[in-house]
Amino acid sequence: MTDGQLQWHPAFVAVLHIEFEDELDALEIRSEHLLSKKPLQVDVLIIKKTDDIPIHKNIGKIFRKHNIIEYKSPDASLNINDFYKVYAYTCLYQSDTNKVAEISPGELTITFVCNHYPRKLLNHLRRSRHLTVTKKAKGIYYLIGDEFPIQIIITKELTKEENFWLQNLRNDLKPDSEIQDILEKYENKKQDLYYQAVMNLIVRANREQMKEGAAMCDALNELLYEIFADKLEEEKDEGIKLGEFRTRTIFKLSQAGTPIDQIAEKCGVSVEKVQQILN
Repeated sequence: MTDGQLQWHPAFVAVLHIEFEDELDALEIRSEHLLSKKPLQVDVLIIKKTDDIPIHKNIGKIFRKHNIIEYKSPDASLNINDFYKVYAYTCLYQSDTNKVAEISPGELTITFVCNHYPRKLLNHLRRSRHLTVTKKAKGIYYLIGDEFPIQIIITKELTKEENFWLQNLRNDLKPDSEIQDILEKYENKKQDLYYQAVMNLIVRANREQMKEGAAMCDALNELLYEIFADKLEEEKDEGIKLGEFRTRTIFKLSQAGTPIDQIAEKCGVSVEKVQQILN
């Protein structure tokens, strides 16, 4: 959180680690990669470590050696200016090297990730740049006819079977089935820092839906405590008792094998207090 604004980009980078978790040995993911010594940076740069290893994940099949990614948060649209900015950044990335043609243009791809289908942008690209839009898979569109391979990923159109966490990285989740499904998927992954970052953002972005779901689910109540521990005092009037939640969370984290110092940090208490409760 910065000035009350949700930080979608770090969660998106964490989602990329989850999406490509089976192929991370072949990829290097750089967040906010600086394009030059000046303050110009792309949202994400993914570099294939070995050229001859294909990427099988649906959102990475287009990848070559160097892959520039632009991410738009759920409420933001992908417009014409965004396209040309990222296109220019890609050209700058190619040219800002120590040797001429050190990076071949044929080694570059561009990926745009957004929640809404950019109809105006695509109409412009068809008319002005004579590009063809081809639907490669659910939520994945290739732009054919440019020197750079370009894809647009519409997150809400992705399938939960193939891209569960990326598809759920939004702020309009349903308080019953979707949130319960997310909670079940998260249960076995909650010790992983990438999953923690994604879940933290999802909960904050869907706080009202989470509260509604928490009325029927103890596990979600405990998750909300872990994420909103600093704000629970304000919610006592809604029936949430800080002491009870803290104690339950301490026991749950301990049973999961979380070190005592991490439990203390998560729950906002001293190590001695954690030991006292557990003993």
